[in-house]
Amino acid sequence: MSPAGALALKLVLTPLLVGAASLAGRRWGSAVGGWLIGIPFTSAPIAFFLALDHGQQFAAVAAVGIMAGAASQSAFCLAYSWTAQRGGWTVSLLAATIAFAVATALLGMVSLPVLALFVVMIVVLVVSLFLMPAHARRTTAWIEYPRWDLPVRMVVATSFVIVLTSAAPLLGPRLAGLLAPFPLYGAVLAAFAHRIQGAGPAVGVLRGLLLGLFAFTSFFLVLALLLPSGIALAFGSALAVTLAVQGASLLAGRRLGLA
Repeated sequence: MSPAGALALKLVLTPLLVGAASLAGRRWGSAVGGWLIGIPFTSAPIAFFLALDHGQQFAAVAAVGIMAGAASQSAFCLAYSWTAQRGGWTVSLLAATIAFAVATALLGMVSLPVLALFVVMIVVLVVSLFLMPAHARRTTAWIEYPRWDLPVRMVVATSFVIVLTSAAPLLGPRLAGLLAPFPLYGAVLAAFAHRIQGAGPAVGVLRGLLLGLFAFTSFFLVLALLLPSGIALAFGSALAVTLAVQGASLLAGRRLGLA
């Protein structure tokens, strides 16, 4: 694919994915919105464009880094949720971003075989879910979003994808992969819920995100294993596994009282 064609895909695919997730979250509530963003709406396009731009092997290595980023996102969720018990959305977002950066730096020093790393990430997610603050009472209050909200989300997410894929050759596949899973959409959802409804719904968003990360982790495990064999096979298989795990995680979370 030509550079112009890849750029066109980035400019169309990413805002469509993020816009669809935003509207679904508005329709079914903040907790469901958080769960939905476990589907890698921004990280998957990044991996896809890395494969197109820099080759399948490069993207497979990046996929391992992105999978490891589930631990960084867990640190983000925990830091935001516990800071939100006493602070506002700005200080909570700052604390969460710092936690993500520290976790990313630590992950950059760790190297494990892909299957061992997958097992570690699953353990991290399970522990993180049980370390989250206690459930808050659910709210059914209607949120009136400003008109600029959806376009801004789409523009920011698209810009993030373009900047990261453009900088990938300088960062290298491992660091590019570790940075890709920054929960940009989760941060927006949590901050909006926190500002408009309070800390409880924001924590609900992030608890939903943690549940969704089981599917996220599975998606990038499949990519890491199958990308060397072909882009279509890898992404098709990863999508099928993700949809199955995504549904199972919600059912399990509800049975365990985590959703």
